[in-house]
Amino acid sequence: MMRVRIESDGEKPALTELQDWLARDPKARTLPVTPVSMPGPTMGALDALEIVLGSAGDIANFAVGYAGWRLARAGDRARGARTLTFGGTTVDISHLDPEQLADLLRRLEAGNANDDAAQS
Repeated sequence: MMRVRIESDGEKPALTELQDWLARDPKARTLPVTPVSMPGPTMGALDALEIVLGSAGDIANFAVGYAGWRLARAGDRARGARTLTFGGTTVDISHLDPEQLADLLRRLEAGNANDDAAQS
């Protein structure tokens, strides 16, 4: 199981739009998506989405859903929710197509599995 975080990048409404988009996407709507708020002056404001990807199918469904959302927001509205964090790795994913994003997620997951095995 892999938990990734999509951060607001200062554009908090983008996260709400992404969460709504994934909830309506025929394949991505089954993914567990949890809103994350950080304590501070904007208490209660959405700062990130945490998404649980449990299988290769989940990775592909998220990648296609995310890429579709980015495409639908092309132009000036394409800001925000571009940063993916997994463990200690943070990546700008706004320029990736679905295949590239899925490949990145698989590589991050494989690297994490290798790190876990090395620590055992």
